[in-house]
Amino acid sequence: MGASKLDKKIKICLVTISLGGGGAERSTALLSKLLEKKGYEVHLVVLTDKIDYAYKGKLFNLGKFKNRNDNLFQRLRRFRKLKKYLAENQFDYIIDNRPKNNALRELYYLKYIYTSQKLIYVIRNSTLEKYLPIKNKFFSTWVVDLIIKRVYKLVAVSKAIAKEVNKGFSTKKAIGIYNPIENFCVTNNTGFSDEGYILFLGRIEEKSKNLSLLLESYKFSSLAEKGVKLKIVGSGPDEVFVNKKIKALNLEKHVERIAFTPEVQSYIKAAKFLVLTSNYEGFPRVIIEALSLGTPVVSVNCKSGPSEIVQDKINGLLINSYDKEVFGRAINELFENKKLYKTCKENTKQSVAHLEQEVIAEEWAKILV
Repeated sequence: MGASKLDKKIKICLVTISLGGGGAERSTALLSKLLEKKGYEVHLVVLTDKIDYAYKGKLFNLGKFKNRNDNLFQRLRRFRKLKKYLAENQFDYIIDNRPKNNALRELYYLKYIYTSQKLIYVIRNSTLEKYLPIKNKFFSTWVVDLIIKRVYKLVAVSKAIAKEVNKGFSTKKAIGIYNPIENFCVTNNTGFSDEGYILFLGRIEEKSKNLSLLLESYKFSSLAEKGVKLKIVGSGPDEVFVNKKIKALNLEKHVERIAFTPEVQSYIKAAKFLVLTSNYEGFPRVIIEALSLGTPVVSVNCKSGPSEIVQDKINGLLINSYDKEVFGRAINELFENKKLYKTCKENTKQSVAHLEQEVIAEEWAKILV
């Protein structure tokens, strides 16, 4: 039963680092929209003043109180503002989307900030140490146990992550709720020429996105000599590294670097296909966005997400290898094999129908009662 069927609206507070810059942030913004449409009263607390994505609900931007000379005193003052805001609004649920990888900080949240609210912690990455404080075995284990006991639910963005959490921490509180697809509005005139290109879309970070494999595979393939460009759309800490790699591989004329933009739909729609070479993911939004716009995908079968979205040779190619030659041959195959490409393209949108916003909203409504 959704909130719209209740006499009194259920009040939800989404807590996140920001609403800009990446797939996790876009997913949080989208969650606010689908919950608001479902009839919940939605508030968003952002800790950093970065708002790129459209959202719904009342925004409490703690980042506005942060200045260049941020210190411990100022951080504690913001924590007090957050505690006061939560107390004044008496939320029925807090859905916390932050990375929770610092044991001391999480203890502070549990004991001081979140005193009585019903907590839902969201885990958006298969590298659990990004979302749970599990590095230091003694103190962190105690804090993780405290988190598991305190939260109402742990919502993972893939079934694989939920299974790993339940098994690893001897709990049944973790459930999988997928990220929904965006309802993009894209005209037939995308503003791009008919030049062929394949697309990487994401944060420019070598450790997670494995851009070396992407560039080396593209170099090995025959796409560059056929005039099929590689467009890399995104920003991040390893832009200098990527630019040097492009130069070292003599790909300056074939690889185009484009800075981060929240308006990605035209790039996706006009691409031949999307490529993903990540070392790890959660439930990669770029894949479901591509498929929802009719663009096939070539992805490594990393942990986790791609195997729950990409159906090999049905809506794209799922590659069980990090070898540049294997991946290079795969992108060659999807470009050159017209019958395979036609099949994959025809199946894209249908393959993510189960991720429509109304469907995912119902999954959330089952626990927000």
